[in-house]
Amino acid sequence: MRDTSTNRNFGNFTSVQEIQFERILPGPIETVWEYLTDSEKRGTWLAKGPMELRVGGKVELHFLHSELSEEKTYPERFKHMENGAVGQETVIACDPPRFLSFTWGPDSEVSFELAQKGEDVLLTLKHHKLSKDDEKLMVSAGWHSHLDILVSKLSKEKVPRFWESFFRYESEYGKIIKEQIPR
Repeated sequence: MRDTSTNRNFGNFTSVQEIQFERILPGPIETVWEYLTDSEKRGTWLAKGPMELRVGGKVELHFLHSELSEEKTYPERFKHMENGAVGQETVIACDPPRFLSFTWGPDSEVSFELAQKGEDVLLTLKHHKLSKDDEKLMVSAGWHSHLDILVSKLSKEKVPRFWESFFRYESEYGKIIKEQIPR
């Protein structure tokens, strides 16, 4: 039986500037790949937008967190994103259906590696080049919350409330960053 309780699957800071998450997802690998690359499916857990699946290809990420769960209101701190936020990124590497990497904002990169494990798929997400503690905190709590939704979608389970999860994880990752990352 698959363990879908994601609360304890915290990301691991593999270096001062990198966090890594692993999740076991229901397969096949092609379905998980679609949730990474297809705008509509990606939009159910992260952000919609076109993606050119080639090195140098453009990626548009249209974030609208109110579409991810039943939670429709935005916390005051994130009201500026209430009508959406857009990221313009570039594909760094693409090897369908096993590996995808693209820029994330001006200075960092994210990669997704998929490996078939029987009927399941191991997703390894790495976010590289995180230099500031506040960036590490936002990225770690954000990815954890988004991955909870992806697990729920693929497992056909109730979707957790994004902002509620985000703030809970932000508190936990704040402790992890202070305790585990060398200064």
